[in-house]
Amino acid sequence: MILPINTYSDEVLHQKAKPLKGVDADISSLIDSMFESMENASGIGLAAPQVGCSIRLLVLDVSCMKSYEDVPPMVVINPNVLAVRGKNLMEEGCLSVPGVQGDVLRPSEITLKYRDRNFQEHTEEFSGMLARVLQHEIDHLNGTLFVDRMEKRDRRRIQQELDDIAAGLVPADYPIARECSRGGEGPACM
Repeated sequence: MILPINTYSDEVLHQKAKPLKGVDADISSLIDSMFESMENASGIGLAAPQVGCSIRLLVLDVSCMKSYEDVPPMVVINPNVLAVRGKNLMEEGCLSVPGVQGDVLRPSEITLKYRDRNFQEHTEEFSGMLARVLQHEIDHLNGTLFVDRMEKRDRRRIQQELDDIAAGLVPADYPIARECSRGGEGPACM
């Protein structure tokens, strides 16, 4: 099922998400819907708060990118960044901030502890675009958007666009939610 994407001003995007204690049928269904929603919106990553569920869950699929064709789609639950290395400035965008891009400085490599769809624990190192996408999506789980990480002068430059998104004036090629009625607590989110 394609889920609507919450946007910039929606409260659920500015809250720290709650950890998951396991994967049941509802969470498994949510994961499937998140992948479907991400693909429908031509995204490469999607965090549960973006679909109105304040839980520490994200999905990503970077296989559409030339250097990452062999990287399988990932489900990341309860991620914890253990170490970071290097720095890289790169332009980012976000399904929750449609039509806006901006430069964000992030570590170029991370060591990540997380659980997969089967709730099996992993500790892995990631670099390049995969590290960036993971950090971007993990930020969503911590109530942070990429625009919050932009330099202040760059943020001021896009403020009108952010105001337009908050006012519901920016169209997208995918379903957009107005403030999530579930508040991140509905049955699909548990």
